[in-house]
Amino acid sequence: MSDSIDNMPEMALDWHRAGRGAVLATVVETWGSAPRRVGAQLVVSGDGEMAGSVSGGCVEGAVVVEAMEMVGATAGRMLDFGVSDDEAFAVGLACGGRIRVWVEPVAAMGEDRLQMLVAARAARDPVAYCVDLETGARGLAGPAEYAARFRSDTSGMEGETFVHIHNPPLRMIVVGAVHIAQALLPMARMAGHDPVLVDPRPAFGAEARFPGERIEEDWPDAALDAIGLDARTCVVTLTHDPKLDDPAISRALRSDVFYLGCLGSKRTHAKRVARLEEAGFTQAEIARIHAPVGLDIGAAGPGEIAVSILAEVTQRLRQG
Repeated sequence: MSDSIDNMPEMALDWHRAGRGAVLATVVETWGSAPRRVGAQLVVSGDGEMAGSVSGGCVEGAVVVEAMEMVGATAGRMLDFGVSDDEAFAVGLACGGRIRVWVEPVAAMGEDRLQMLVAARAARDPVAYCVDLETGARGLAGPAEYAARFRSDTSGMEGETFVHIHNPPLRMIVVGAVHIAQALLPMARMAGHDPVLVDPRPAFGAEARFPGERIEEDWPDAALDAIGLDARTCVVTLTHDPKLDDPAISRALRSDVFYLGCLGSKRTHAKRVARLEEAGFTQAEIARIHAPVGLDIGAAGPGEIAVSILAEVTQRLRQG
């Protein structure tokens, strides 16, 4: 899941259904230095188990104590913390600030509503959990109501209503089990993506070369159809082989992926463009391709090229 949300809703639902009780604490506003984004969550069980975080450690203890006292309550509560410079320095921050945390038992949120939220997340459907912090009114909303927030992946206050954006996890599909992919996949995971490697050649996509990675040993067009492409997915082709790259590119160009990057020189890309035009793609569609792939930082070697690719993916995601 997204780095600000992780799997806290799922854990809260599991703990609640197991009879342990569960309380979700969510960052709703910050001022000054803040190690966690608005939307970051901490879940606390009735017996004191906790997961996630709402700060660098400077307010967790107080939030856990408050949450354990609220298990089973039917209303949420706002906690407002001021973090001094000394306290901030102790947990690795340059300076202090303020943080507001909304603490809400599952009993107040509603098990059915939490289940709908969890189901939407499992289906990769973008959804927002909205709560009026004055009245306690709650509901779920889709991108049509908060398009800008979904697009920028930004939770926050809308008047008295806190809008908690739950976008599908970022996903990077890499076509071609080459040396660059060996560096790119772990980097992508560190940046919050769920990477998937696609290569029908068993010798290339061997587990020994990509330990622990999800590897789809199928032709790229079939693999991408099975995986599914959406606006939270990026595609990177690395094989240099039109038989493998072109089917993946064709699928990506006719989808909502937010980024499509293709390895190869300008000369290679010119030939690619000619093939795509012959296949019926328009200039506007072809212009979506980032090629040569990656930011022009003078990268040399698989590791540096992987850095340039991830940097360009991030730029596209965050700056549009």
